[in-house]
Amino acid sequence: MKAFVIGIVVVAALVAGYFAVVLNWSYSTGERAGWVQKFSNKGWLCKTWEGELALVSLPGTSVEKFQFTVRDDAIAARINKVMGQRVSLHYEQKVGLPTSCFGETRYYVTGLSAMADVPLGPGIVVPAPPAASAPRPAGASSP
Repeated sequence: MKAFVIGIVVVAALVAGYFAVVLNWSYSTGERAGWVQKFSNKGWLCKTWEGELALVSLPGTSVEKFQFTVRDDAIAARINKVMGQRVSLHYEQKVGLPTSCFGETRYYVTGLSAMADVPLGPGIVVPAPPAASAPRPAGASSP
């Protein structure tokens, strides 16, 4: 009986050690820039923030999507504040997590910064919409 209990404790310690290593070690780190187009808090038991970043490399090209997970509520609140703006997300890629309880993706966002919008190209200017003109009185002729 004593050997059984020791065996259980050793297995539990190994599993805890494995999770500690996998959660604190990153396979890769990087930055992705784009517009957050989807962001929601998901999960039955283990709630995580799951999002989608639209990446556009050149005007006129198809949109690539970068799916990511956020586990920190403070970072999630910052992302919610910059929805619709161009941002750069700093992420860490984690491999070896056995369940989706830690997130639906392998990419965990650890920071973000707002960025200026990308110009369409050299010399390309988007014209501002015309100013609304005052309505003419009835019966007035145009100049």
